[in-house]
Amino acid sequence: MLDDVAGLTHSGVLRRLLYEGLESLGLNPVQIYRQAYPHLPLSPPNSQERRPHDMAPYFWQALPALSGDVDIGLHLGEVMRPRPLDVVSYLQQASRDLQEALEVFVRYQHIISGGFAAGLRVEGDSAVLILDLDYLGHGSLRQQMECLALLFCKHLQQLCEGQFQLTAVTFRHAAPARTAEHRRLFGLLPQFLASHDALWFPAALLSRPSRNAAPAIFVVLRAHADAQLAELQGNTLRNRVLYWLACQLGQGECSLAACAAALGQERVALQRSLAAQGQGFRPLLDEVRRQRAQQLLLQGLSIREVARGCGFVELSPFYRAFRRWWGCTPQQLQRQHAAG
Repeated sequence: MLDDVAGLTHSGVLRRLLYEGLESLGLNPVQIYRQAYPHLPLSPPNSQERRPHDMAPYFWQALPALSGDVDIGLHLGEVMRPRPLDVVSYLQQASRDLQEALEVFVRYQHIISGGFAAGLRVEGDSAVLILDLDYLGHGSLRQQMECLALLFCKHLQQLCEGQFQLTAVTFRHAAPARTAEHRRLFGLLPQFLASHDALWFPAALLSRPSRNAAPAIFVVLRAHADAQLAELQGNTLRNRVLYWLACQLGQGECSLAACAAALGQERVALQRSLAAQGQGFRPLLDEVRRQRAQQLLLQGLSIREVARGCGFVELSPFYRAFRRWWGCTPQQLQRQHAAG
């Protein structure tokens, strides 16, 4: 874990809905959570609480065995009932149309979770709602994302007053051995090993006016959402960029453009936002590489493996960077650690 991004958090809204969903499936949510987090004290579910972002993988990875259901994410999504529980969902209810409601979600996604890299885009006649949610060392979690995809489908049905049409679902995780439940619940077979976790639907739905639109209330709620977002110190832009870099490093492209796209911003806008906070993209990438190099090196990996894990194709630039970071060679740092 990067020291600088330990503050990323997620809201308690999903946990509250999960408790209700587990009970609907005849499972004991208190017992499930205690078994998933055996060494942590757990308070009752509260939509106002915030939890460390990287606690989530422990729950979702343990859930199939604890529940005895290999498709537990799908079955939770089937029984869970979305409803307004936070400022983001109330703001969506007051939006003029579906496009504004989804733009609200994208703008305030980090109130829900600091790990979201969600976005909305239009490709021809299709709209794509990207729901990427990343975790250090884990990437996309199958059970969580399948649950969220179904939950979002229900939420979109509510916003569209029953007129929402799903045309495709994509997931970044691999296809499970059986997909009959996916076909039954989504009404189609998702595409697996895709570049994004996303829901596809007709772009024409974006301009569908909402009968719940309340412009005056929308303005008041937006001001409250802006204030709440500003108070989330752990989910700052700097920390989200650091977290994204830590997830991507050694796995894919770590450029400013790729980061901006993942965070739903224009390249220049991200650069300016970071500069306004006294930050720069390259120094942040450098810091993530520095910490990753030390971590991998002290785990006993070879120099070439460490360089690759830090995103270096060649050894010579890695050696130069390492000397700048630590004032010594990788081998010297290994020896110092072994002696100390």
